[in-house]
Amino acid sequence: MTTANTLFRPDLLAKYNANGPRYTSYPTALQFRDAFDPADYLRAADPGASATDLSLYFHIPFCDTVCFYCGCNKVATKNRAHARPYVEHLKREMALQAACFDTRRPVSQLHWGGGTPTFLSHDEMAELMATAHEHFTLLPDTEGEYSIEVDPREASPETVAHLRTLGFNRLSLGVQDFDPVVQQAINRIQPLEMTASVMQAARDTGFHSIGVDLIYGLPHQTVDSFSRTLDTMIELAPDRLSVFAYAHMPQLFKMQRQMDEATLPSPDVRLTILQRVVERLTGAGYVYIGMDHFALPTDELARAQAQCTLHRNFQGYSTRAECDLIGFGASSIGKVGDVYAQNIKDLPGYAAAIDAGKLAITRGVRLTADDRLRRDVITQLMCNLELRFDEFEAAYGIRFADTFEPELERLRGFEQDGLVSIGGSTLEVQMAGRMLVRNIAMVFDRYLGQQALERFSRTV
Repeated sequence: MTTANTLFRPDLLAKYNANGPRYTSYPTALQFRDAFDPADYLRAADPGASATDLSLYFHIPFCDTVCFYCGCNKVATKNRAHARPYVEHLKREMALQAACFDTRRPVSQLHWGGGTPTFLSHDEMAELMATAHEHFTLLPDTEGEYSIEVDPREASPETVAHLRTLGFNRLSLGVQDFDPVVQQAINRIQPLEMTASVMQAARDTGFHSIGVDLIYGLPHQTVDSFSRTLDTMIELAPDRLSVFAYAHMPQLFKMQRQMDEATLPSPDVRLTILQRVVERLTGAGYVYIGMDHFALPTDELARAQAQCTLHRNFQGYSTRAECDLIGFGASSIGKVGDVYAQNIKDLPGYAAAIDAGKLAITRGVRLTADDRLRRDVITQLMCNLELRFDEFEAAYGIRFADTFEPELERLRGFEQDGLVSIGGSTLEVQMAGRMLVRNIAMVFDRYLGQQALERFSRTV
């Protein structure tokens, strides 16, 4: 049983707190190049190139109102008519992408993110799912993982029931904090009753899993106020929780300037809030997955980690390993074979590419042999918290201790602090290292010296 005493080490969290990637990919998006050749993507997508399952990601960028903390690619508008042309372009993009793949390959994972996917009307959502079925082979409900991000302010119980009839079977809710003072400061007024109503509707209609996002480090948060949010959330009992640390980067995200920096909790208060998160959630029976994720033992994430099948992609932790991911919509990112490719970020540019009958890819990267090796090392650390050297030696024809001699030497300091243990054939992340797994993974990142670390969030 994970305990807060072994998991939470404030001395080490303070010592190692730094900016660093979340490793939803390796190399990270900072390595994507505008000079990327889309022909590399087409070669990787060739129908004979792979037999792995497919994963589909749809980016819906529209939001009715802007949350001041948000750093996502979004379009704030109250005019629902803006969604109509975007839906049409998504449908046409699906046809363009499907022509590049063997669409008999099963789609075992589908995700809608945003923005606010439920900004779309019921008919528009139905159209998109019907088009996905038209062009791709989606697995049945009992086998596929079909998830959608939901803003409870945009989703009535009727909307939740509609999503279930469309085939969605997993729901992720944005909450962030239940405290009304905090909600006012971040421009996200969301009474508890709204969230509880959506969660109950999801249970009533048979969703397989319900996840909730919380954020600590927001204006006016205190240890006591966030403890009340945690206690309320434990009563609501979602299957999984993501408790993110707020990354205040107003130089990159202008809307964050709407919040008063003087009201942000101090580093010491943030750390104490994090401690309370660990205490409350592990005490309530949640399994600490890694980074900022917690799940009930019965949830797929916890089971996948126990079976060493947990994976990581651009949406975070995943139970589906090594799917080829196709991204649809402005700014979406795909991973096909050894290629990452990102769509044009702005709506006019995205629409113009689709109107011209072309894929909207604008930047990306083709992985080198070294990238592939390091990606697998980092993924194993982030997901399964250990490395078995012989597995990498068999797969890549290397001697692990020789190839990564400098990295293993750098990790000796981590070992002295009790974060990892290094043997002759394994490297294991210890309990105290789980909250610093990003720092451990960063040791294997050959690009960090070339990247602007201030573009990454803090690891704690």
